[in-house]
Amino acid sequence: MRAVQLVAPGRLETVEVPVPELGHDEVLVRSHRGSICGSDLHIVFDGFHRGAFPAAPGFPGHEGIGIVEESRSPGFAPGDAVLVAPVPLHARCFAEWQVVPGRSLVPLPDGADLDRLLMAQQLGTTVYAMRRFWPETVAGPAAGLTAAICGAGSAGLFFAQLTRRAGFSTVVIADKAPSRLRIAKEFGADVAVDVTERSFVEAVLEATGGLGADLVIEAVGYDETRIQCLHAVRMRGRVGYFGFPEKPAGPTTWDYNEAWAKQPSIEHNHSTQIEPGLTAFREAVDLIHTGGIDVGPFLDPVFPLEQAQEAFEAARDQQGGKVAIALGR
Repeated sequence: MRAVQLVAPGRLETVEVPVPELGHDEVLVRSHRGSICGSDLHIVFDGFHRGAFPAAPGFPGHEGIGIVEESRSPGFAPGDAVLVAPVPLHARCFAEWQVVPGRSLVPLPDGADLDRLLMAQQLGTTVYAMRRFWPETVAGPAAGLTAAICGAGSAGLFFAQLTRRAGFSTVVIADKAPSRLRIAKEFGADVAVDVTERSFVEAVLEATGGLGADLVIEAVGYDETRIQCLHAVRMRGRVGYFGFPEKPAGPTTWDYNEAWAKQPSIEHNHSTQIEPGLTAFREAVDLIHTGGIDVGPFLDPVFPLEQAQEAFEAARDQQGGKVAIALGR
C-alpha cells in the first residue's frame, strides 16, 4: 500500500509499505481521506516530533474517514463507513489502509457523505472543548453574553458556530486572513476583526463597552495571542485555551499579573480522542449529517497522496479552507 512518511523535519515522501496486520479488537480501515490538523503542522515543521526519522508510515494523520475492510472488533463489519479518531501518537491516517482499535472509531449513518463527515473529527474536538469552556451548569446561560474567538481557522470557525448555538448574543472573531473573516461573518459572527489593521483586544472592548468578553477562546497557538485573551476577557469571565503550545518544550511567556487581577476561570483542552465513548465525535457526526453545522467552506483543497508535501505546505501557508489528502485509489 502507499502511505505518507515523515522522513526528516519538514520533509514528507510517498512510500510503499505492507498492509498492516490486524490484532485483537482492531479494525482494518480502507482510507478515503485524511485532513491536516494544525498539530500535524507543528510536528512536521516546528520540531514537535519526538521520535526517530523516518516516522511510522501514515503518521501524524489523526483526522480520517474510510470503510471497514476487515474487523476483529464487535460492532464493526466489512463495508461500514467510519470516522477514524485515533490517539495522535499512534495515528496512521495518511495511509491507504490503517489498523485502528475499535474504541477509536465512530460509525457513520447510512448514505453518509464521507467528504463532509471527515470534518466531524475537527468539529468533535471543538464540541468537546466547548463543554469545558462553557459548562452551563457552572457558567450559566449564555443569552445576552459575548464570546470572542482569537483565530478563524477551521477550529475557530467551528467555535463561532458553536458559541452562536450555545446562545451567545454577540460573537467577535479575529484573524489575519480576509477569506476566513468573510466565512466568519457568514457563520454569524457579529464582529470580524482583521488583526493586520486592528487590535483584537480593542475590538472586544469596544463591542462590550469596555467590560471584556464573557468567554474568550484562543484558537491560534501563540504565546502572544494567549496573553491577548487575558486582556480581552471581563472580570471573572472564562478563557478557553485550545491552540497548541508555541514551542515543543521549555517555559513559555504568560501574563500572570493580568490573570491574577481579573480572576478568570481558565480551561485548557486537548485529547478528545480518549473521551469514553467518543461522544463529542458522535455529536459532531450528527450535527454535520443533519445540517446543524455548516462545513461547506472546509471541503477543499484536496491533494492526491503523491502530493502530500505540497498539501502540508498549502496548509502551513493557509491556502484554502481545510486541506485534505485523498487516499482512495
